[in-house]
Amino acid sequence: MKKFVLATAAAAIVLSGCAGGMTDTQRNTAIGAGGGALAGAAIGGVAGGKAGTGAAIGALAGAAGGYLWSQRMENQKRQMEAATKGTGVAVTQTPNNELKLAIPSDISFDVGRSAIKPNFSPILDQFASGLRNNPNADVRIIGHTDSTGTDAINNPLSIERAAATRDYLVARGVSPTAFRIEGRGSREPVADNNTDAGRAQNRRVEIFVGERSPA
Repeated sequence: MKKFVLATAAAAIVLSGCAGGMTDTQRNTAIGAGGGALAGAAIGGVAGGKAGTGAAIGALAGAAGGYLWSQRMENQKRQMEAATKGTGVAVTQTPNNELKLAIPSDISFDVGRSAIKPNFSPILDQFASGLRNNPNADVRIIGHTDSTGTDAINNPLSIERAAATRDYLVARGVSPTAFRIEGRGSREPVADNNTDAGRAQNRRVEIFVGERSPA
């Protein structure tokens, strides 16, 4: 019981320490680790094992936040930030420890088209180099459109954009098994579809990369 209390207290300290003095990456990882320690300690206690051992296991899983944010992921984030600087591409770490690239239409695709634009190619080339070095990567590519046209047009177009992005990366040596693609059509706008600028923001591709813990 004492070990469980200690693990709980330690996790609380981690969580409270997240309020300041940390980068976004450190904060997300610490929050996950603290929550995982709590869960792991509880599991260890209920199972009749050592709560401290359970806390350690839980911290490892919790730090992943669903995925592992490794030094390799951090390096790829920094590489993509440098590669996309000034392009309008947003590179972020999600609360689930995925690397997210939000790529607007002026970089990725022309209106009504799924062919990759020349400005998009160097970004994908850099991205592929990081993915080739990460055998545990899960990659989701989600295509979006604006509200112009009908669902009968927009839904398949959004999937075609995601597929074109996947095919480009596969052609540059990334394993086909790493990918899942989705098309959301016009259902998830991020801006006002009543303006040209808003529609341009809504025509986009989002790429998410998560690193699984090694088996």
